[in-house]
Amino acid sequence: MLYAAAFDLFLVPSNVAPGGLGGLTLVITHYLPWPNGVVLFVLNIPLLLLGAWQLGGPPFLARTLYVVTTVFIGIDVLAPYLPHEGASHDPLLNALYGGAVTGIAGGLVIRAHGNIGGTGILSRVLQRRSGIPMGQVYMVTDGIIVLLMGAVFGWDRALYSLVALFINGLATDYATEGPSIVRTVFIVTDQPENVAAALQMRMHTGVTAWRGEGMYSRGERTVLFCTVNRTEVRELTRIVREIDHNGFLVVGQGHRARGGTIGKSDSPG
Repeated sequence: MLYAAAFDLFLVPSNVAPGGLGGLTLVITHYLPWPNGVVLFVLNIPLLLLGAWQLGGPPFLARTLYVVTTVFIGIDVLAPYLPHEGASHDPLLNALYGGAVTGIAGGLVIRAHGNIGGTGILSRVLQRRSGIPMGQVYMVTDGIIVLLMGAVFGWDRALYSLVALFINGLATDYATEGPSIVRTVFIVTDQPENVAAALQMRMHTGVTAWRGEGMYSRGERTVLFCTVNRTEVRELTRIVREIDHNGFLVVGQGHRARGGTIGKSDSPG
């Protein structure tokens, strides 16, 4: 329903869409006076059958059909109750917010182990068959539709649609994975016992150690690993530098951590 509301409020009024069958729907209804939701549903039928055949059989078909049906009904039911001119007259704002809200909606569906249908089904099938990364397949399938929109609505609308496509991808990833709030830390040090003890005592974080070999010096080194919240990175760096000035520290990003002492600042570590 969130996807349907965004489609009616942001995408339809400006003839902007982040590629996919939503964009193809706008092209078709530009020439034919058919309801947007019905057209979107009809376009999904062959892809639903393809997905059922290649990706998961009846369970896949049932889950995806549920989502696609909800979207198509929502688009046509909500349309009379929403402003015909949309939320804004600015196509850039519509592209930004339309891409963001439809991306969030798609991410929520993915988190619930569903599929929002459309070119996502085709992309997964082609990726399995050809081995081409799904991102590249998306670029081809959605890119063709964006070019078609440019030919019909003008190339400025195609450029706005590319903006919507980019924002949609970011929003989908954010809704699916959540914010990157965990930092993974690797520490190569000659004083592993002291560094680990300080981190456990002063930051209450668990530390794992394993042996490594420096390929240049051919000397044995200890590698420490731990996870902290992003607000704790500066304090961790200060502690490591305080104990071992020559320690080598790498901080990476993680989307999610479970178990251990992560987030338990009052635990003994």
